[in-house]
Amino acid sequence: AWNDVGNNTYGCIKQLFLLKKANRHLRVLLSIGGWEYSKSPNFGTAASTPTSRAQFARSSIALMKDWGFDGIDVDWEYPASDTEAQNFLLLLKEIRSQLDAYAAANNPGYRFLLTIAAPAGPERYNVLQPYLKGIGETLDFINLMAYDFAGSWSTAAGHQANLFVNSSNPESTPYSTDRAVTDYIAAGVPSSKIVLGMPIYGRAFLATAGPGTPFTGVGVIDEPRSWEAGVWDYKALPKPGAKVITDEKVGASWSYDPVTKEMISFDSPDMVKRKVAYIKEKGLGGGMFWEASADKKAESGESLIAITREGLGTLEGGENLLSYPGSVYDNLRGGM
Repeated sequence: AWNDVGNNTYGCIKQLFLLKKANRHLRVLLSIGGWEYSKSPNFGTAASTPTSRAQFARSSIALMKDWGFDGIDVDWEYPASDTEAQNFLLLLKEIRSQLDAYAAANNPGYRFLLTIAAPAGPERYNVLQPYLKGIGETLDFINLMAYDFAGSWSTAAGHQANLFVNSSNPESTPYSTDRAVTDYIAAGVPSSKIVLGMPIYGRAFLATAGPGTPFTGVGVIDEPRSWEAGVWDYKALPKPGAKVITDEKVGASWSYDPVTKEMISFDSPDMVKRKVAYIKEKGLGGGMFWEASADKKAESGESLIAITREGLGTLEGGENLLSYPGSVYDNLRGGM
């Protein structure tokens, strides 16, 4: 309230902590980076020297401690050279070392999580390839961003999150989830540490006959159903008049309207069930989504998150942390 006494934290940070108290298996991580932030030289500079890596780790852990998080996620999109890839591994090792030291001093026996958002395109992860084994050894999980395989930048309408390549229509599948998973495992990353990322949105292609064919444009922003040109919240799909189509062999689903000639590549409930089966088949660590606000309500029976939970079980089993005596915020320090 406006008249609370003390230096307290409110808003999302407070609500996330209260959710942690209500569900002791819910662990919340501080994610640093993202597509826009990574466009600047910030990450390359922060990872470039022992001093800068140590400072990055210290400041990240300070935020984690003050806000009551259970670990750190690093979302560098993407290391672009061998030097940056090597420095990325060194940065992750520094964060891991400082996380363990902080836990030993303040929360003995607790393991703070360290994860990354990882690319699924070979031109991106091949840069990391010599260091993936070490990255896998350092991290708790690798969240594989197995989406955005096709979009406005493509030369043909395509699938944005397909499991496999369509050899008879290669233009429709420029990338595939299975190739990325296979390559990460071959590089030495344990399958149990790979978390399969799935989209809760669709990518549109206009004036097209469907997958693998030419298109003209992707559409315009149409809030609140679309926040980026050509990108639609899953909860707004399929559009009226469009039919949902599934290719079981390729592991892809999409909607198509023969009148408007609009194709939207997105994961349907049936496709997410197929991906849950794939996660089990490959012994992967689980599933993750970008992002939750675009999902349908659980009671609809079509929530992608709910379907995944039903297929895989509960959240990862470790308990979260509620003790942050070093937080600068009075209410969080006191456990809310």
